[in-house]
Order: sequence, then C-alpha cells, then structure tokens
Amino acid sequence: MLFGICNEMFEGWSLEDVFQKAAEIGYDGVEIAPFTLSGHPVEMRPSCREQIRALAEAAGVSVIGLHWLLAKTEGYHLTSPDESVRAQTSGYLKDLVDLTADFGGNTMVFGSPQQRSLLPGVTADAAHRFAVEALKPVAARAEQRGVTFCIEPLGPEETDFINTADEAWALAQEIGSPNVKIILDVKAMSTESQPVAETIRRHAAHAGHVHANDPNRRGPGFGDVDFRPVFEALREADYQGYVSVEVFDFRPDPVTIARKSLEYMRGAL
Repeated sequence: MLFGICNEMFEGWSLEDVFQKAAEIGYDGVEIAPFTLSGHPVEMRPSCREQIRALAEAAGVSVIGLHWLLAKTEGYHLTSPDESVRAQTSGYLKDLVDLTADFGGNTMVFGSPQQRSLLPGVTADAAHRFAVEALKPVAARAEQRGVTFCIEPLGPEETDFINTADEAWALAQEIGSPNVKIILDVKAMSTESQPVAETIRRHAAHAGHVHANDPNRRGPGFGDVDFRPVFEALREADYQGYVSVEVFDFRPDPVTIARKSLEYMRGAL
C-alpha cells in the first residue's frame, strides 16, 4: 500500500516544492488537480510535461495522476442532452489521459459533480446512457496509454448522479474496459447506508484508487472517522494501490495537514 497527497491544498506552491515537501514528509506520490497547472493544462508543451515528470523523479516521488478533472472549466458536462457538449467533454478527458501518461502517472479520478449532475429534463436512465457514450472513447485512450480511469461515487449533497459505489461499479461495468474502475473515497462512503469498511470489502477488487479524508472535509485523523477498520478492510483485500490524502478545508496549513495525516494513517495501518 502506498501513500499519496493531493497538490491543491498547497496553494501558491510550485510543483517542485510540493514534490520535495511530500517526499520529505514520507509520501510516495503526489496527485495533481489540473486547474493548479494553468487555465488550459492540456495545451502544455511536451517539454513542460517532461519537466514535471523529471521534477517528481528528482524529488523521489511519483506523479500518481490527475483528479478534479473538470474543476474550473467551462462548457463540459458528462450527462448533457447536447451531443456536442458530451463530445467536447469526452475529447477533453481524452486529452487529460495523455497529460496523465506524459507526467508518468497512471490514475485519473473523475468526480466533477457540477459537470455530471442531472440537467433539467434529463432522466437518470438517460444520464447513464450519455455517460457511457461519452466515456467509452476515454476508456479506449486510457487502454492505449496505460492509465486507469476511476469513477468516483459522491454523496447526495454534491450530486444526484452516481452516489454509491454500487452505482459507480455498474457504470464502469457497462463501459466495459479493464482500465475503468472506481475510487473509494472515505468522505463519500460515509454517506452510504452501510459502514465504510463494508463498502470497501464489497468493492476493493474494483478500486483503482482510494481517497483518505473525513466527512468534515479535513484529513484523516482530523475528524470522527476511525481509519483502523478502513485499513483493515484494505489489507484483507490485499489492496496494493495508493491511499491519497484529499482535503477541502486547508486549515491549519498544508504541511501540518500532510504530516499529521500520514502519521495517523501509518498508525491506523
């Protein structure tokens, strides 16, 4: 099992500094939100992509991949009834597959609640059909580039489309690619009717990634969730991937969050 951390909480930091600090604290990898790179990350030149990959290698960490894929973008929506919007969304996600691979990463996390929630007049069945249609070409590109595309179930307070791990896995199965899996996010799993550990036991074999956080939007150990059963379930399933710290409340500061989260996770493990 490997430990990672997401870069967006290091507001104002260069990626080089994030890589170095993550390695110093003891993380194995860094997960990148595209909007922290630029307003148009897929337009990044090949030399810049190679530089980011080299900076991570020099620091001694891996680029895990990308998450928050459609955050702070305009014009994209996975379940739009407009075929051209879905095609543009699919094309952009394919470009992000290439960006992930060029960075040396192999994981993408699709959450993006605002760009997948049901629009007026769109039924849940239609949205499901639209999502499969849009993501099949993305899956094909992911297979070509050796990237795993993870569908993220999110709680009902964030979206009305794909709220449970069961629903995420059903969508992944319909897409029908070995490179499409799901992500298990502790904050999101906490909204399900069953205990988090039970959701993990049901779906660890389908998971390409894990996010460690608390329903209070802070890091592991900063809230009420006991992560010991979480790690017990992951170890029972022989999960070998990343457990990556993702927070939405950046208090008190990124270094404290990173250090204490890793200390807590190691203790729970």
